Amino acid sequence: MKIAILGGTGPQGKGLALRFAAAGIDVALGSRDGERAAEIAQQLNEKQPEATGVISGADNRGVTAAADEIVILAVPFAAHSATLKAIKPDLSNKILVDIVVPLADGDPKAVDMPAEGSATEAAQALLGDGIPVVGALHNVSAATLNNLGQPINCDILVCGNNLQAKEAVMELISSLGVNAYNAGPAVNARCIEAITPILIRLNISKKVPFSHAGVKIWAPDH
Repeated sequence: MKIAILGGTGPQGKGLALRFAAAGIDVALGSRDGERAAEIAQQLNEKQPEATGVISGADNRGVTAAADEIVILAVPFAAHSATLKAIKPDLSNKILVDIVVPLADGDPKAVDMPAEGSATEAAQALLGDGIPVVGALHNVSAATLNNLGQPINCDILVCGNNLQAKEAVMELISSLGVNAYNAGPAVNARCIEAITPILIRLNISKKVPFSHAGVKIWAPDH
């Protein structure tokens, strides 16, 4: 299996690439600058030579076309719409996984949701119903993803309007050794994406004795 990560040269994209490669999944890193993506892919492969998955790099449209089924969007929200418009012709028969959170400009402790209600919904509106969009991986710290010596410390909430697409994404995420939960339709991304600035606020607070926290779904003890 080969997946694509657009915005893969950023901290979250690189962390995901390393994690998926370690799980035996090939990853194509995408960037507006294909040469830079290829250079970073080589650096990531050298970082964990024992990984059975191979990381490659190219421009965004190239890696989108190269993905077998799943394309992960990890760009800043400022580049969200432009990136989707550019890759839309290459998304036929594929699933777009939107992990973008629309944080307020200059204040990562708050969201600034688009008119559609969330980044996930905005992506679905732009791409149309023929391309399934799944919201996931919004609440995972980039520092946690890149700390390869430790397991991911949270569960993953997955939302979208296409059940088959959600199940495919949940299966992919489970390869990282985490629990993924079906959190309902795309409209629920408004709640899930809004958790991220809360976690950021807690993680930078001097009154909280930890950082890089995530969300965990606990079963009752009775």
